[in-house]
Amino acid sequence: MTENTTGKDFYNRQVALLEANNVVGLINTQYAPDAELVGYDLHVKGREALIKHFTGYLANLGNIKLISTEKFMETEDAVMFEATIKVAAGVARVYDCFVLQNGKAIHHFTGMLGFTPNS
Repeated sequence: MTENTTGKDFYNRQVALLEANNVVGLINTQYAPDAELVGYDLHVKGREALIKHFTGYLANLGNIKLISTEKFMETEDAVMFEATIKVAAGVARVYDCFVLQNGKAIHHFTGMLGFTPNS
């Protein structure tokens, strides 16, 4: 990802804030006040609930570091990607899709494609 676009800027901020474990900054910078996070086993709505969720999520991961971005696509109001991340317990392949309004996520769909634990 060499060219800066609105979607890539959003993605780079998302990654940087997650890697810095800056939950409040993440939610205030990246998410609309009534944003929803949806996965197969979760549905979280609103800034307070998102802060609570991401605080627990990052605590469970121990740390997060982007290894690579395998796929990336953006439109005027959406960003989606597949990436590989390193966490304390191993390496995970993840996907995310954000629907944006005024540069902030109003819907965030997320999931994991696979996980390889540390040996």
